[in-house]
Amino acid sequence: MSVISPRFGQYPPAQRVLVHVSDTHFLAGNKPLGGRYDAADNLRRTLRAIESLQVAPDAIVFTGDLTDLGEPEAYRALREVVEPVAERLGAPVIWVAGNHDERGPLRAEIFDALLTPEDTSPITDVWDLNGLRLVTLDTSVPGWHHGDLDEEQLEWLRGVLSTPAPLGTLLAMHHPPLPSHIPFFDILELRDQGRLAEVIAGSDVRGILAGHLHYSTSGTFAGVPVSVASATCYTMNLARPAMTVGGMDAAQSFQLVHVYDDTITHAVVPVVESETAETFSEEWVERMAARTPEERLNLFSRKPAR
Repeated sequence: MSVISPRFGQYPPAQRVLVHVSDTHFLAGNKPLGGRYDAADNLRRTLRAIESLQVAPDAIVFTGDLTDLGEPEAYRALREVVEPVAERLGAPVIWVAGNHDERGPLRAEIFDALLTPEDTSPITDVWDLNGLRLVTLDTSVPGWHHGDLDEEQLEWLRGVLSTPAPLGTLLAMHHPPLPSHIPFFDILELRDQGRLAEVIAGSDVRGILAGHLHYSTSGTFAGVPVSVASATCYTMNLARPAMTVGGMDAAQSFQLVHVYDDTITHAVVPVVESETAETFSEEWVERMAARTPEERLNLFSRKPAR
């Protein structure tokens, strides 16, 4: 259950809070990813940043590419890093398959072989987060890096969405149903997106969480907001021309998802070590909470006379 902070404005506290993480790309033995990136250390820094928020999220969602090669050892190492943090936060971990994952090892090592490891069918699930429904989809295509959703999975989703959830539904998937301005991502996009649009039309889907791009972006798909979390392993350097964009060991981030009555926000939280001004504190908030709304406006909103 999310921690509720004092509210000084017109919006009530968020009904649910999620942490959205993506593209960890673990390798067995923590070999340097691409010969240069320490995926495990970068994820540890990300998890330390998540814990430092002092937020009790309702779930931590990993939107795919959990490992880089689908190695069983890499999945086990990922769990060893993530699960103690999730336990301290009291939050379930929701895993989503990505194009770098392999369904058999993912089933065996992440889900403890509750499903047959040799099964190569899509890995999907439905989570009830106290009234907020989160549906995980599997856009991976065995043997390929582009994304797709077959008719069987779409029909399953249609059946899930036939009954609305009290707080609506979020979809979590790896390949985002959004355009990218980077040419090579066009080849690796989610194919035949119109079929997904038909399924979610008129449903209670309020948002889509995705990854894959290694940079944060957002848009709408079939009238539904889509939010893409950046990667923890390495990110795309968008400060270069689109045709020469490449990876860099910088700009790692995750997202805080706040679900309100009539809107959902996605805050990008950078994973950086930087000096921060100590302007605000819990004591400051307590002092403001003791004031009337008019006193708070006078103390904090009014500009000094000139």
